[in-house]
Amino acid sequence: MPRTAPRRQTPLRRPELVDAAREMIRTSGLGQLSLRKLANELGVTAPALYAHVQDKNDLIASVAAQGFDELVSAFDAVDASDPMDRLFEYSRCYVDMATSEPELFRVMFVFRHGAVPMHNIDNELPAATTAWENPGEAISEAIEAGRIHPDRDPLLTAMTLWTCTHGIASVLLLGQHDGELVLPENSTELINDAIHTMLAGLSLPPVPA
Repeated sequence: MPRTAPRRQTPLRRPELVDAAREMIRTSGLGQLSLRKLANELGVTAPALYAHVQDKNDLIASVAAQGFDELVSAFDAVDASDPMDRLFEYSRCYVDMATSEPELFRVMFVFRHGAVPMHNIDNELPAATTAWENPGEAISEAIEAGRIHPDRDPLLTAMTLWTCTHGIASVLLLGQHDGELVLPENSTELINDAIHTMLAGLSLPPVPA
C-alpha cells in the first residue's frame, strides 16, 4: 500500500499542487499521474484538491501552461536583430526544452495553439497560442526583408517551421529509455544542420498546390 504522508499544517495552494504534478510527471510519466497519489504526497485528502483544480485535465493543462510560459521566456531572451537568426534560436529553444524535460514537453502537446483549428476538438491552451507569437513576428519580418520568399503565406510558413522543428525534437526523444534520454554524440551538429537546412528552404517559392 502507498505510504501515507503526514497531514499538512499549512493551506495547500494551487502553484504547489501544479509543481507536485509536474514533478510526478517528470519522474513517472503522464500515465502515472494520479490525484490520489498527489493528495497523499501533499498531506491532504483527494477531494481537497478540487478546491484548486476542476479535474485532472485542468491540472494537466496547468502543467502544460507552465511549460509554455517557460518556452516563451526563452524566446523573449533571444536578442538577435536578424529575423532569420531569431528563428534559428527559437527552434533551438524548442528542441532544448524537449531534450531537457521530455515528459513536460509531451504534456505540452496534449493541447494545441489557436493557429491549429480542429473541428469539434476544443483543446486550445492560451499559453500555447502565446508561444506562437514570437516566431510569427519573426516570420513576418523575414518576409518583409526578403529573407523568406514573398509568395509564402506567413501562417503556412509558421506551421511548416513548427512541424519540422517538432520533428527534430521527436527524433531526439526516441533516445529515451527507462526515463533517461541519451542523445547522439553529434546531436548539436545534427540539430543545427537540420534547422539551418529548414530555414534555407524558405527562400524558395512555395510548392504549387
